[in-house]
Amino acid sequence: MDSKVLSNEICKILLSKKARDIVKIYVAEKTVLADYFIIAGGTSTSQVKALCEYVDEGMSKLGVEVKRRDGESEGRWAVLDFGDCIVHIFNDESRLFYHLERLWGDESNIERITD
Repeated sequence: MDSKVLSNEICKILLSKKARDIVKIYVAEKTVLADYFIIAGGTSTSQVKALCEYVDEGMSKLGVEVKRRDGESEGRWAVLDFGDCIVHIFNDESRLFYHLERLWGDESNIERITD
């Protein structure tokens, strides 16, 4: 699955599970880490954890397995690495602190995902 399709599938899963403020950032021209960063918010620690589970399960059904994961246990911030797409799920406080959109995004590479 190419990175654009992969990123779109991840965003669909996040939307279907009521993630907040979903942003997809094309970072391939800025780093070798990934092609896309997908950032989403959860309203509580339990929703952050649940969103991670939903994304992992949904992508697994499509034959895509997570390569690395971190941060889920506390529920403030979590990352799921799918290779070409890295998913960051934050609670509100952590998202403001890390503000990845400011670090990696500009007008040309950010897409806000809405239903």
